[in-house]
Amino acid sequence: MAVDTALLTLDAELGLVVLEVRRPSGTGWALPGTFLHEGETLADAVDRSLREKANVRGLRPRQLHVFDDPRRDDRGRVLSVAHLDVVRPDQLVSRRPDDTRLVAVHSPGRLPYDHADIITLAVEYIRAHYADKPDPDGLLGDEFTLRELRLAHEAVAGRELQRDTFRRMMEPHLVATGTATTGTRGRPAEVFRRR
Repeated sequence: MAVDTALLTLDAELGLVVLEVRRPSGTGWALPGTFLHEGETLADAVDRSLREKANVRGLRPRQLHVFDDPRRDDRGRVLSVAHLDVVRPDQLVSRRPDDTRLVAVHSPGRLPYDHADIITLAVEYIRAHYADKPDPDGLLGDEFTLRELRLAHEAVAGRELQRDTFRRMMEPHLVATGTATTGTRGRPAEVFRRR
């Protein structure tokens, strides 16, 4: 039994990205994962793999799916319980070791086992999760402008969103803070938070 985790975040240039770690053999990349130790829970194994392989702490990824193809691993019959978490960029970028990388979800490279399928399923999940709720995973923090919110949703969706339609869909879920952006070019933008 193994666990593998898709950690997703936003990158200003690449859009929606996933964290990958260099494989122990030194050849290629993979999602952070590990085999379950005797007496260990799935959550503890996920936590251990993220700490040891990516220097990421304090997350509680949710279970995504069990990958059980008998041919998924050439080392023998290995079931993998895939997990997913969506985190703010600063939770990964500031502490990331050199043997990790963030890559666009639409081009994760050649990955072992069924890690590309795990990423695909994770992206489908997050896109559905973001379809009608304003940044439910808090990628932007507590306060943001409508433009920042739309750009984050476009990165998750992987496509441009129509501005007026997006505004009408999100406004019922937002509360104006009564403040506006400062120190930016152009007219100050109103700042919102989630209801």
